[in-house]
This record gives sequence, C-alpha cells and structure tokens, in this order.
Amino acid sequence: MTGGRHERRWASDTVPDNMLSGGSSPAYTDTSSLNPNDEFVEVTLDLQDDDTIILRSVEPATVIHVDNNTDTENIPASTSSSRSSTMRRSSSNRLRQFSQELKAFSMELRRFPWSYGRASSSNAGGLDSALAARAIRRQRAQLDRTRSGAHRALKGLRFISSNKINGVDGWNEVQNNFDKLQKDGYLYRADFAKCIGMVDSKEFALEVYDAISRRRRLKVDKISKDELYAYWTQITDESFDSRLQIFFDMVDKNEDGRITEEEVKEIIMLSASANKLSRLQAQAEEYAALIMEELDPERLGYIELWQLETLLLQKDTYLNYSQALSYTSQALSQNLHGLRNRSPIKRMSSKFIYYLQENWKRLWIIILWILIMTGLFLWKYYQYKQRAAFDVMGYCVLTAKGAAETLKLNMAIILLPVCRNTITWLRSTRLSSFVPFDDNINFHKTIAAAIVIGVILHAGNHLACDFPRLINEDESQYDLDMSKFFGTNKPAYIDLVRGVEGVTGVIMVVCMVIAFTLATRWFRRSLVTLPKPFDRLTGFNAFWYSHHLFVIVYVLLLVHGWFLYFVKKWYKKTTWMYLAFPVLLYAGERTLRFFRSGSYTVRILKVAIYPGKVLTLQMTKPPQFRYKSGQYMFVQCPVVSPFEWHPFSITSAPNDDYLAIHVRGLGDWTQELSRVFSEVCEQPVAGKSGLLRADETTKTILPRLLIDGPYGAPAQDYRKYDVLLLVGLGIGATPFISILKDLLNNIVKMEELEDSTSGHSRRSDQSSGSADSSSQSKVSPSKKKSLRTTNAYFYWVTREQGSFDWFKGVMNEVAELDHRGVIEMHNYLTSVYEEGDARSALITMVQALNHAKNGVDIVSGTMVRTHFARPNWKKVLSKTCTKHAGARIGVFYCGAPVLAKELSNLCHEFNQKGSTKFEFHKEHF
Repeated sequence: MTGGRHERRWASDTVPDNMLSGGSSPAYTDTSSLNPNDEFVEVTLDLQDDDTIILRSVEPATVIHVDNNTDTENIPASTSSSRSSTMRRSSSNRLRQFSQELKAFSMELRRFPWSYGRASSSNAGGLDSALAARAIRRQRAQLDRTRSGAHRALKGLRFISSNKINGVDGWNEVQNNFDKLQKDGYLYRADFAKCIGMVDSKEFALEVYDAISRRRRLKVDKISKDELYAYWTQITDESFDSRLQIFFDMVDKNEDGRITEEEVKEIIMLSASANKLSRLQAQAEEYAALIMEELDPERLGYIELWQLETLLLQKDTYLNYSQALSYTSQALSQNLHGLRNRSPIKRMSSKFIYYLQENWKRLWIIILWILIMTGLFLWKYYQYKQRAAFDVMGYCVLTAKGAAETLKLNMAIILLPVCRNTITWLRSTRLSSFVPFDDNINFHKTIAAAIVIGVILHAGNHLACDFPRLINEDESQYDLDMSKFFGTNKPAYIDLVRGVEGVTGVIMVVCMVIAFTLATRWFRRSLVTLPKPFDRLTGFNAFWYSHHLFVIVYVLLLVHGWFLYFVKKWYKKTTWMYLAFPVLLYAGERTLRFFRSGSYTVRILKVAIYPGKVLTLQMTKPPQFRYKSGQYMFVQCPVVSPFEWHPFSITSAPNDDYLAIHVRGLGDWTQELSRVFSEVCEQPVAGKSGLLRADETTKTILPRLLIDGPYGAPAQDYRKYDVLLLVGLGIGATPFISILKDLLNNIVKMEELEDSTSGHSRRSDQSSGSADSSSQSKVSPSKKKSLRTTNAYFYWVTREQGSFDWFKGVMNEVAELDHRGVIEMHNYLTSVYEEGDARSALITMVQALNHAKNGVDIVSGTMVRTHFARPNWKKVLSKTCTKHAGARIGVFYCGAPVLAKELSNLCHEFNQKGSTKFEFHKEHF
C-alpha cells in the first residue's frame, strides 16, 4: 500500500493457516480446502499519509473459487460481475463480531508509531478524540435508524420516476429501447440515459452508470443486455441500502469510502444542472461547506455512508417549515360518510341537488334569457303566419322573422356584460347575491353564439328560400299579395340583394364573420400558425381591432331595421327600441373611460425587469383612484400604441400609497412595452433585485403611462369567505399578491388594535369598569368583521427559479409579520424533479439544512419553502377540508384553463362529501 490510498482484499472471518502464507494476501485466494459454510467478508483498510491505518468498512462478499492451476488473469468478466452483483449486507452475529475485532485492531494500529519523525503524540491524540467522537455519533445514528425512518428516506432516492417502475412492464420498455439503440448487441454509455428514460438528465444518468460500473469493478464503455438488466435491477431496487449505496458511489468517485467537500460540490452542481437551477450551481461551494459543517463536526475533512443516511433520515426534521396541513383518516371517513350505502337513485338526486345549489345563479339567468328569446321568436312566427307573406314564402319567412326578433334582443344585451364600470358598481350592491357577475365574459360569449345561430337562420332563409320563392311566384298572385311591399314590377334576385336591406345585411354578415373568427381562441391565443403577411390575423391585436367592426355593424343594423319590406309605420320598426339603452350605456362607458384616463395622471416611481421577461411598474396613485384587492385596471403606453388598452391585476394593496402591476412579455404589445422600458433601465446597484432597474433618479426620461379603472374581478370578494385557497400559475399569482398584502395589513392593524385596547382596558380598570365594557362592545363588532377570513393558503406554481424574485419582498414580509399563522404560503417549482427523485435528493437536503441554519430557502431566496414538481391538488383540498370542517372556503384561481377544470371538478367532488363547502372562482379578463 501507498500513503493515502487503499486496496481491497478478500479474507474470511475464520482464517485458515494456509491463507496467511506467502507474504501479502492475494487478490484471489485458493479456497479449495475451505469449508463451504465459511462466511467471507470484504475489508477496506486505509493507510494515511501519517502512516496510520484506519478500518474503512467490513462487507459480506462471495468468494471467487479459482483452481490452483488456473491463471487469475483468465477469469471471465461475467464471473467478476456475478461476484459483485451477489454482494449484500448482513447482520449476522459472526460478521458483527469480526467487524468489532477488526475495529479494535485498527485502533491499536493507529497508535503504532509507523514513522517516528512524522506522527507526533499530540496529533495522534487529537485524531483519536475526533474519531472517537464520530464513532459515538455513528452508534447513536444506528440506534435512531428505524424501519419507518428508512421507509421515509427510501422515498427520497428514486432514480427512475414512479410511473416508470412497473416491474416487468418497466423492463420491457427498457428492452425495447435497447433493441433500438444497440450496436452489435451492446448499448454504449452515451445512449444509457435514453435507454432507461432519463433523457432530460443525461449527465446524471451517466454518473449513475459510472457508479454502478465502479461498484461492479467494470471499466467499459458498453454493456450487453444481460448487464443492462443487472444495472436496471440495481437502479430500481426497492432496498433503501441499495439505493443509498448507489447514491454514495456517485459522489465517491475515487472509491475510498469517504466523500470530501469537493466531491459534494460536484454532485450539487450535477443535481442543480439536472433540475435547471442555475443559481444553485453558482452557490455549490457554499452549500457543500454547509453539508460538511453539519455532517463533519469533528472536522476530519470527509463524511461516510452512514452520515449521508442520517441526513436522509433526519430530512423531515429540518423540513418542518411550511408543512402541509394536518390530516387524519378519521376526518376523511367522516367526509365520505353519506356517500356509502346509497342507491343509484339517491346518488343521482344528490348530484342533481348539488348542481342546482352550485349553479342556480347561472341557471335562472340562462333560463330567463332562453324563455324571452323563445317568446319573441314565437310571437313573430305566429304574427307573420297570419299575413299574406306566408302564402308566398311559406315557413321560410316565419323562421327568418322569428330569428330576426331574437337578433334584435341579443345584439342589444351583448353589450351589457362588457359595460365594466356598471358591472363593477353592481358587484357592491345586493344584486350580486343572485346575479353571477363573475360570468359576464362567459355570458357575452354565449350570446355571441346565439347571434351566430340567429344570423344563419335569418340570412339563410332570406337568401336561400324567401327570395327564390318570391321571384318564382305567379304574376297574378304577386300582384295580389306582394306588390304593395316590393312594387308593381316583380323584382329579380339581384334587385333584392342590391337593395338597402340586402346590401346592409350582406355587409353586416361579412363584418360579423371576420370579428367572430378572429375572436375565437385559436386566433386570439395565436394557436393558429399562418404564413406572412397573414400571421397578423392572429393575436390579441387582431381580436381587438376586428371587434371595432361592430361599430359599423350597429350603424348598419339601425339602417337595416328601418328600411323594411313588410313594415312601413315608424313605431312598428322596433330595432332602435331594442338598441337604444344598451348602446347609449356602452357609449357612455367609453366616453367616461376616455375622460377618466386623461384625468388619472400617474408618474412612474420605479421600474424593475426580472427573470422570465417580467416588468414591474410602480406609479403614483391618483387621489380619486380607490380599489379593492383582487381588482384590475387597464394600462396604455402611448409610445407603444396610442390606441391599445390592456388589463393587468393590481399587485399593490389598497392601503399602499402607490400602484403596482407586473407585466409578463407574452404578446407583441407586452414585449414591446418591456423593450421600451428596458432601454431606460440600468444595472441595479448592490442590494437591489432585478436584472435592470430605473426610478425617478434615472437620468433618462421614463415613458408615459395612462391608466383606467379599477374594474371588478372575482377575487375582490375574498372577504366573504372563512378560508381562502389562492392558486396562481406563473404570472397568474398577481391577483392574489394584493390580497396577501391586504390580509397582512389587516393582521398588523388588529395586533395594534388589540395592544391599544388592552392598554385602554388597564387604564379603564383603574377608573371605571362600565367604561371598559362599553369600549369593548364598540371594538368587538369591527374586530369580528375584519377577521371573517381566518386562514389563507397561497399556492404558487411556476416553471422558472427566477420567478420567485417577482414577489420576494411580499413573501418575506408575510413570513416576518404574520405571527398568528393566518397566511400559509407554498411555492412549487415544476422544473425540479419531484420530491423523492434521486436527482433532487441532495437539493432537498441542502434546502432543509440551509433553512434550519439561516432561515432562507435556497431555491426562492425567501423564508417560504419551495416544493418540487406539481402539487397533488386532491390532497390539498382534502387536507384543507379536514382542517376546516364546516367552513365556507373560497377557491380563487388564475392561470391555464386545464387546471381550472381540474380544480372545479375537485370542488364539485368534495362538496358532496361533507359540510365543508368549496366555491370556485376563475379570473376572466
């Protein structure tokens, strides 16, 4: 042996005499004379630079039987592979006894002065005390290791996602990949990640490959299918010890049985790279030192396998901050009680009753609307059935006229849901108790669909049925019935189309087709890819400008409704009667918006650009601008476009002396806005967040902004609920930041009120007891009202680590000032592999340690813990339901429509299981 290195030898715990002959122990021994029942172990000894010997490990091993006449160099590789693959841990008394004897022997060896000039007695004494302290810690760790603890730790060391570990099915998928990737029957190292399904983390997969290869004494660049199966078996092994050993071997690249700080740093950087955590990579050295400080208090400069195991087992102790809600199976069974032993009829009736309870506001509006349309249609239908036109044109004219009457109604009321100022005001009235103002945009779309149907029936019957029947009518019959409407000369088809009625009708249909098409989700969300220059027909701009075609449509509709063939008296021409009030109301709203935006003069106070193309704007708040948390406002930047207004949630609290919005560059307008402001920004000074910043001290003149609002949104009604569940995806967290800040301000005010009340009570006790009781009776009602919301749970799911910079200040402020625990925040980062995956195991350890030591989460840089992957929403609602039984819980969501449907269905499901009621609300703009 040489200093600082070790070699592995094979020996038996019952050592025969013939094994000690011949000088040093050979790597492969002649075991022909040994008892087959003898138990062999692998012993690792370290010879240090100071010539001391340390016992590293004692592990069971399979002896390789080699004939005396056989050259050891001819041993097949498969035999070696078989040897290492059958190694396993043992807890037999003989092995433990032999291990203890060797440890005692090694302690004696350490005291032996191998080099008189190098090993001083003082150094040996310090090393002995450090080793003794570590030995004591190891014994304690072994006593603390329980089966349940190992089971919890096992969840943190999955190398393959749980959905891929399907026994035979999982291996079959790997076999298929092998058949596609193999070359001459071998799988090359470079294709290993793709073969086992770890394409997104190739570097990590290669480290797993190398670790298993080192463990199996293989140094090959390719493996066969049988060897791949052995690798797969080890990777998917359910044994905690086996997985832990693989993870340890990944770090321990030089196979000395110990992990140094440099090796810890390398594996942290590898895990950070696999999880797309660039900031963590830059701080790998700092976090490696943190792990060594925790696991190596003796300052020996290395950690061992059992210390890594201890960290995994104690991870949950460190992760006690921002824990999930408490949960009991008994409470869940109580919630489920009532659905059991029910007949299908009772279950269906229960679902129907629940549906009515959840949707009665929508239902009565829709039913009333349908009844009115039906009444108008039938009224015109039977009215024209009594007229001469029916004798010529038949049922076509009846259908066309009935559809026309519904079109008048729908073209009028479609403007009401987009009268935002009116709806915002009506939200604060008692009318909101039975009118679903949150669904104004959905109702707007529903009416639009009815208009499409009405146009098809009206225009289709006229063009394809009424006009052909009229021009083909007998002359005598025409003179008798139709001449007073269409003139003495029977018109041709082209004459009917070229008339005022025909031209206005055709132009209206063309404008509507354009506006309706560009308003569909495919065009408005740019889901349709068109070649240039037609690509301008997609996106928000195309939707916005095409909707202004309805100005032309309404003018033509008034003209079309005045020049009628069958109606000549003005008071019977009812189109203008339908449109008068809605059009005037909408026009008044637009006029108000125009003048109000001019009066709301704002000055930019601060600009910051964060990762993820997010622009934060803070501006002065006009004195007359009063809003509620959860509301939004429209913003215009004349430099970008003098015509476009875009809605953004207000992220400042109502009590703040400024207005704030967060804008993410997703569309052409928002990207241009970010570009304009980035040109006037500068690099932030030390201690300031953001990639670029600007404020009033910036030399460059900041662009001017115009604002309009505020406007109502579902989240503004959060005070009506006992418990809040706020869910935001990415930039969808913005409506809830204002709510969190408002709740926090209320919490601080209540604490100040209680302090002042308690001080006043003490003074009142000395003067008058009656005065005290009256003051408390005055305080109590306001206190009770302000504390209607007892708890708020905020779930923020994002893909990028840099996103947490957007609201870092708010999250830290809540964590510091919310002493009552009213607000509970959960951050989720989906770019990191789920908790339990080996690729994120070390990150979870560092996260837990750093928060325990410094109180800061390493991922978000805040006091709020960051969870990995996506939340299990069913568990979230289940635990919330259990903790707040019988409460009224408001679920507010802003983000992608897919999750909205899932949350809505879960609320529907849990509302049928118990007394807790979830009310789901989705943000609409």
